[in-house]
Amino acid sequence: MSSNKPSKVCGVLSADVKTALQGAVIRFGSQTKVADQLGVSTAVISTLLNDKYPGNVELMEQRIRGQYMAETVMCPVMGTLGKRNCLDNQAMPVAFTNPLRAALGRACKTCINRKDLT
Repeated sequence: MSSNKPSKVCGVLSADVKTALQGAVIRFGSQTKVADQLGVSTAVISTLLNDKYPGNVELMEQRIRGQYMAETVMCPVMGTLGKRNCLDNQAMPVAFTNPLRAALGRACKTCINRKDLT
């Protein structure tokens, strides 16, 4: 009996990003260390390298570009910063007791660098 479930579509990293990720694994000696640096699980690194990642590949590409390819964005609050830092700031909850995080909370909502974090 076969299942009628649709197969899950998995995204593939662009060639330059995949090469950077592979290089990071070689340079740091393990997928675990790279996963820790990117703030994700080892399973995420493994599935990305094997072209089987079911999540938001564009978001992971941005994290990898910011962490290992030194790509930056212009933040309206903080100036020039790495894409990885930008994504991390977007993911933080607004804290009105912290002036910087309050400013980021307001600016990130409409920023051109905003990514869907889901």
